[in-house]
Amino acid sequence: MPKLYLVPTPIGNLDDITLRAVNVLREVDFILAEDTRTTAFLLRHLGIEKKMYAHHKFNEHATVGMVCEAMAAGRTVALVSDAGTPGISDPGFLLVRACVEAGIEVETLPGATALVPALVQSGFPCDRFCFEGFLPQKKGRAKRLQRLQEEERTMIFYESPYRVVRALEEFAALFGSERRVSVSRELTKKFEQTVRGTLAEVAGHFRLHAPKGEFVIIVAGKPKPGREDRNEEEEETEE
Repeated sequence: MPKLYLVPTPIGNLDDITLRAVNVLREVDFILAEDTRTTAFLLRHLGIEKKMYAHHKFNEHATVGMVCEAMAAGRTVALVSDAGTPGISDPGFLLVRACVEAGIEVETLPGATALVPALVQSGFPCDRFCFEGFLPQKKGRAKRLQRLQEEERTMIFYESPYRVVRALEEFAALFGSERRVSVSRELTKKFEQTVRGTLAEVAGHFRLHAPKGEFVIIVAGKPKPGREDRNEEEEETEE
């Protein structure tokens, strides 16, 4: 039966691949990869040989039709990104939508993603949160940030090492320099690090220590008047 599999791949440590993901990658007819060179390295590590095609943000509009035609003819396809779960700040949405509209089954495997470990180890409430991913670099950035000014949920952002200090400084100006933040970089890799503190403190840290790697920024939500920043489930239990 034709099917599209969305297969999460490790965000750093290759041992984080699941057995189910390995089996799917072995069994599908071909793999769509954000960068075939990156996926080739993973496949060699797993001892898998499989036909691959590039599917990234610069060609996804052009390749969706071809892929849907292949699946309509009975082929099974796996979509992977360079790291993490396809569709989360990576290509995937357009292909999934096209498959759904065409009546082609879509199956998503659970697996690696950077936002969950960064959120859980931040120490902030994680019963309710909002994922903002990468902020616009220019157009629309200010408006997007302004809409978050009253956000009470824990906020999650992805950022590159070249813009992490700028982002922290903007957050400090908007949310207040004393708002708590947790910044994780290089998750699951050799030099994994999490820096916690106020926005002012953590921005200062990365001014002194050149940012390297991929970053996840976790910002505490706006505190409720007269209440500490606690998990809402704890508050309901006390009531």
